This record gives sequence, C-alpha cells and structure tokens, in this order.
Amino acid sequence: MAQTEIKEAPTPCYIIEKEALLRNLKILDSVQKEAGCKIIMALKGFAMFGVFPIIRQYLCGIAASSLDEARLGYEEFGGEVHLCAPAYAETEFDELLGYADHMVFNSFSQWRRFKSRVTGNNRKVLCGIRVNPEHSEVKVPIYDPCGPFSRLGATRENFEENELDGITGLHFHNLCELNSDSLARTLKAVEDNFGFVFHRLKWINFGGGHHITRKDYDTDLLCSLIKDFKKRWRLEVYLEPGEAVALNAGVLEASVLDIIHNKMDIAILDTSAAAHMPDVLEMPYRPVVTGAGIPGEYQHTYRLGGMTCLAGDIIGDYSFPEPLTVGSRLVFEDMAHYTMVKENTFNGIRLPSIAIKESSGNIRIIRRFGYEDYKNRLS
Repeated sequence: MAQTEIKEAPTPCYIIEKEALLRNLKILDSVQKEAGCKIIMALKGFAMFGVFPIIRQYLCGIAASSLDEARLGYEEFGGEVHLCAPAYAETEFDELLGYADHMVFNSFSQWRRFKSRVTGNNRKVLCGIRVNPEHSEVKVPIYDPCGPFSRLGATRENFEENELDGITGLHFHNLCELNSDSLARTLKAVEDNFGFVFHRLKWINFGGGHHITRKDYDTDLLCSLIKDFKKRWRLEVYLEPGEAVALNAGVLEASVLDIIHNKMDIAILDTSAAAHMPDVLEMPYRPVVTGAGIPGEYQHTYRLGGMTCLAGDIIGDYSFPEPLTVGSRLVFEDMAHYTMVKENTFNGIRLPSIAIKESSGNIRIIRRFGYEDYKNRLS
C-alpha cells in the first residue's frame, strides 16, 4: 500500500521526528570524527528499521544481542554486525556466524565451546570477551551489569589469560543513561583490571549507556577520554549506545476514551503503560506529557490509566490547564527508545502504529498493526 502524508496520526501512534533523529545522529557523528572512534547502534534500545537508511549515513553498524536482532541488522542495516549475549545456543550458532562481524563471548567457557566453529567458518569473525570491571555507576540494581553476583562478563578473578588465542578484543558495559564522568571512572577500573592484556588486542568496545545526545552531556570529556585511551593503547574503540540515537526523537500520541471518578478524576486512554511503554512500570518513571504538569500545578488533575485489565496499568497523575474530554489527544514525550522494542500484546491490545514526522511537519504512517499480529505470536 502506498504511503501518504497526513496532518494527524491515528492513535495510539509512535511518531519519530526525522529532524530530531538527524540532530542526534549529527552529534554522534561529530564524536566519531573528533575522537576517532566508531559508534554503532544497539538494537535493544531502538530497532525501527524504517529509518535505518537515515541512520547508516552516520553510523557504521549495529549491536545485537540475539539471533533475530543480528539478522535484522544484517538484512536491513547493511553495516557491521556486533554480537554480545550472555550465552549462545548451539542450534543458532552457525546462523549467527553468517551475520556477525564481531562476536563477544560472555565467558571463557562459551569461547572454548564455540572456538573451533568460529575458526572453521568461511567468514572472518573478530572475537572478543566481555569483562566485568566490578565498578558500579548505575544506582538502580536491575540495570547495573556490575552489581553483586552479576552474570554479565568475566571478572578479573575469572579472566583466563591463557585462553586468549583467537581473541582480538574486549567488551565492557556498565552504564545506563549516564554522563562521561561515569565513563572516566569506569575506564580506570577497566585499565586497572585488564590493561595487562591490551597489548595483545586490536579493539575494545566501551558498551552502551552513554547519554551522548542529552543536552548536558559532556562530549568534550568523552572525546578527550577516547583520544587519551587510544594514544596509550593503540586500540580501535567502539561505543554502542541505543538510547542516545533516539533520545527525544519521538513521541507516543494517545486519545482519551473515557473519564471516570473514584475520589479523583481518572482518564482511560487508548494506550497502556503495561503494553506500550513497559518501562513506565519497570524503571519506573513518569513520562512527560506535553502541556501537562504535576498534580495541582494546573486546575484539572487526572490519573492517566491504560486500557488493559491490569489494576496497576497506571501511567501517572497529571494536571492540565483545561479539562480533558473524551477524544482529547495527549502526547507522551521521548517515546522512541525502549518502547517499540519492549511493547507487547497483553490483553490482545493492538500495538501502536508507527509513523515518521517529515521535515514538512506532515505525518507518514509506515506500519499499522492488527489481529494477525496478535494471533501469529500465539498458537
């Protein structure tokens, strides 16, 4: 079906703003050029392949954590495919080798298990080990890869220097929505713990969680850290943010279906925290709604509720200058990352449409979801 541009999208709908996406990509590209590093996009944060043609003009590839992410990146992005997962399945490994350019192993036991299949493969795949510097910067335990008893990466105690034959790089990841000062402290821990093997390597991946496109992010410090690191160690440096690519680059538009009262006014929306923006419940966090304030800031306060039967499907309490009515449209800001990749069809609720807001201001719908999308993931 031919795509046509419209002024207003049907709700619910994720709308990616092309100009905002380009703004982020230009910032990331400036870091690549200034620091002499490569930035790849982590599909776990943003995997909207409809805009891959735009992104690959600036970034050299993708970071995947599963077979399907790797295949999507290989088929739709067309650049470098970097793989890093807690473990690889025997039944999927040979297919993964057909997609990967870099493959990071979470443990030396996994490396030993699959080493012969890598070396016997026709394609050249660069292999690395994920390390755990045992240095925490993330304050929320569920998002801290370096917390106690972490399953992610080899610690210094478990690092097997005698098993590095065939390993050309290291990967570490311990950040989440953090500034470059966190990377500075982390790099010291990485060098203290694993610097003794850097002379045997060719590349290192600094992982994700770098909030590079946030307004207060210190890109000068980031570039300085990378340049100083490269000067000391002569390694190729990769970063793999996902959120920074799409930060503040899209919204979720929704409509009010009903308004009820139970000791306070409650607006039922055609979207859902549980199904369409699960990080609202998991993180948890309170998304910004355009034109709304905290309870009591404006005259009319409402609890915004989703349309699933989950009692806790609550987005939050907001106030508005004018009363909401059935049909009122709400815009949830910064909804491009960790939404489409994590949404679900609980209760059979349909997924939001996906659209692009062009430079002209018009909306182009590129995907609608229906009954078959729900049915086909079941049996």
